[in-house]
Amino acid sequence: MPEAIERIQTHLVSAPVSGGLADSTRQLDLIGYTIVRVTTTSGAEGIGVTYNEVGGTATKTLIDDSIAPRLIGQDPFETEVIWHDLFQYLRGVGRKGLTFCAVSAIDIALWDLKGKLLGLPLVKLLGGGRTRVPVYASGGWTSYSDRQLVDEMLGMVAQGYSAIKFKVGVDNAANVSRDVSRVYAVREAVGENVQILLDANNCWDAATAVQFANRVRDANPVWLEEPVLADDIPGLARYRRGTDVPVATGEHEYTRYGVRDLLLAEAADVVQADITRVGGFTEMLKIAALTQAWNVKLAPHAMELLHMHLVAAAPNAIFLERLALFEPLTARTFANAPEPRDGWLELPDRPGLGLELDLDWITHQESR
Repeated sequence: MPEAIERIQTHLVSAPVSGGLADSTRQLDLIGYTIVRVTTTSGAEGIGVTYNEVGGTATKTLIDDSIAPRLIGQDPFETEVIWHDLFQYLRGVGRKGLTFCAVSAIDIALWDLKGKLLGLPLVKLLGGGRTRVPVYASGGWTSYSDRQLVDEMLGMVAQGYSAIKFKVGVDNAANVSRDVSRVYAVREAVGENVQILLDANNCWDAATAVQFANRVRDANPVWLEEPVLADDIPGLARYRRGTDVPVATGEHEYTRYGVRDLLLAEAADVVQADITRVGGFTEMLKIAALTQAWNVKLAPHAMELLHMHLVAAAPNAIFLERLALFEPLTARTFANAPEPRDGWLELPDRPGLGLELDLDWITHQESR
């Protein structure tokens, strides 16, 4: 008998954030994952993940009450059919945001399932051949003192990373001069052979962002990320015209249409679409093709274990992002999470994503 979707289960896991960690625009209170498990009539199971920070319960409810019943009995290989059906079915309640986080988790689970049913790692299913990919370490909160920032960046280098990212926009984005001095302090501490990446988290207007970028250009940053509000696409384009420090953006875009608009506006040098938001592998493959057509780089946002197969398959994908803040939660959620070594992540050679959930810990955490 052909495979059919028989059951969809969702789980929420989370961890509080202590220490008053903040970027330029918000303080973090909670991090977490919304986990989807799709099981077929033969007992095969695929897993998908999206965020559970703000609105995780709503995402779970949408999946449980509205998406899951619609998928029961469908062929899990028909990911395009399922994706477009959900797009039309849900378009009245959101073409961005939590709705597409839910669709993304479902789609990722279906692709994981396809790989398992075919006995292939997703990198092979996607046409890729790389067995390992570079990773950069990400942290460096604006709530840190200057000494704390430098110490964390040095710690990342000591772990073997040759690329590190930290936040700018200190003092609620009101102290550009201090930001400039922090960038040069990190550069002096880590030396010239370590790549540094900067993340402004949407905090400035284009003129301020250009001034900042031009003041730190001698520190040779790889990019300045989200220097203006992510929705201010004209502002991103103005920034790009005002400096030669590349702009990275796109983690807050949804579907191929959001990325298309960035590219048409010439508003990105590096696209950071997030597979757990944009619509899963089905949509991320289209986004990867768009970035290749525009000859810009692809560097997905966070969620390195969900992005590793795509980055290994896409020729213009440059590296993965590993958020230090999520490392303990990731290690508990997955029983076999691969970890970077010397700034490289070895892809598991098991079918699908190659990941296994620690269901004992997940169910215990949910029961608390």
